[in-house]
Amino acid sequence: MTTRTIVLATRNAKKVPEMRAILAEAGLDVEVVGLDRYPDAPEVPETEPTFSGNALLKARAIARHTGLPAVADDSGLQVDELNGMPGVLSARWSGSFGDRSGDRDAANLRLVLDQLADTPAERRGARFVSAAAIVLPSGEERAVEGTVAGHVITAPRGGNGFGYDPIFVPDGETRTIAELTAEEKNAISHRGVAFRRLARVLRELL
Repeated sequence: MTTRTIVLATRNAKKVPEMRAILAEAGLDVEVVGLDRYPDAPEVPETEPTFSGNALLKARAIARHTGLPAVADDSGLQVDELNGMPGVLSARWSGSFGDRSGDRDAANLRLVLDQLADTPAERRGARFVSAAAIVLPSGEERAVEGTVAGHVITAPRGGNGFGYDPIFVPDGETRTIAELTAEEKNAISHRGVAFRRLARVLRELL
């Protein structure tokens, strides 16, 4: 298979090696680049009510901008006690306070912990959901989803993840996502599941 370049529609530098590792594991001969290569790429508001809808919005915009196949994901934490929120609002859950704090991830995480402060362990169930979408310059597009169930703990642990990873323990584990190695995380994480499913789609499309 000829090496193809795929643009991952993110400015989060940690997501690019994650996707590279998953696609390499799947045996796909592709070069994955992030938006740092395209500093003039548009910011795409996540206005859809679903993870898949937002992933497709971003992938369409970047495929149009670059003329290359574009992959985008939208991920979030759904907490049972919060009626499935933050959900698609996960990245901006702390609102303007997160912007002012200078560390939106930390502000989002702290807000969820504060909202669950009086919630007993048996009601702290949650799941991570990730949708991954591929859009080709031809307009052909596909989206897949991955989930991992678990629970939210009372204080952050671990430094290997980002977002809500330090407060989420997957079912069957005692460690948070942020305490897992990159290989362990890719094997079970919602993004890992979604990207492996997307790898099968990429094999068909490319």
